[in-house]
Amino acid sequence: MKASEIIERYEAYCPRELSMEGDISGLQIGTLDKEVNRVMITLDVRETTVAEAIEKNVDLIIVKHAPIFRPLKDLVATPQNQIYLDLVKHDIAVYVSHTNIDIVPDGLNDWFCELLDITDTEILSPTADGYGIGRVGTIEEQPFSEFALKVKEKFNLDSVRLVAYGNQDKLINRVAICGGSGQSFYREAMAKGTQVYITGDIYYHTAQEMITNGMLAIDPGHHIEVLMVDKLLEKFNAWKNDNHWSVDFIASEAETNPFYHL
Repeated sequence: MKASEIIERYEAYCPRELSMEGDISGLQIGTLDKEVNRVMITLDVRETTVAEAIEKNVDLIIVKHAPIFRPLKDLVATPQNQIYLDLVKHDIAVYVSHTNIDIVPDGLNDWFCELLDITDTEILSPTADGYGIGRVGTIEEQPFSEFALKVKEKFNLDSVRLVAYGNQDKLINRVAICGGSGQSFYREAMAKGTQVYITGDIYYHTAQEMITNGMLAIDPGHHIEVLMVDKLLEKFNAWKNDNHWSVDFIASEAETNPFYHL
């Protein structure tokens, strides 16, 4: 079947129009006007991902983080450019779904809430009528440290960074979460009465501001967004069964998290 047919079904669920202003979404490499037999879903496109795609005869990659994230000055075979050259050489198309999968209902931030038993949710930061980035909700009252350990366990992490200043035993029941680098929304989380904000890539000075303003935070890293891979695989396989598609959908097994803790 055509790659365009697969993407048409995906965009009926997760429209590109939901993406935040200036965001990269949609086809970035190759063409959708071609027959595909195997589609791979991944969080990132790195050299390991491309090698895996080539080995597994993948025709189309659906990814959250755009592989071309800075303007290209040339296509000289540097290590970074080699990623793009290999994709083109092997006719592997790349389709990007970034903030639209964060924003869409039954998307990444809602899946985070399901995983962490966050209920009675609402949008953290509105982006359009009825849509928005991040979620705010309630949890069973518990010490902050206990909830932080749950975040660590559910996301299978070796550690989590806490913005706490000795408040680990504070009882909490209202939290906000935003995948990726969502520190810029922490004031909106505060305005909605949250005690804890979960997001990645929190800067040092932002963390200090959070504490000054009475906000606890958990930084589980950016890579927790990998949850979208298995979740989207479920959706694509359901659509495959419903529509009798003759195409294979696979989850990338390549490791792309650059961070580990000793």
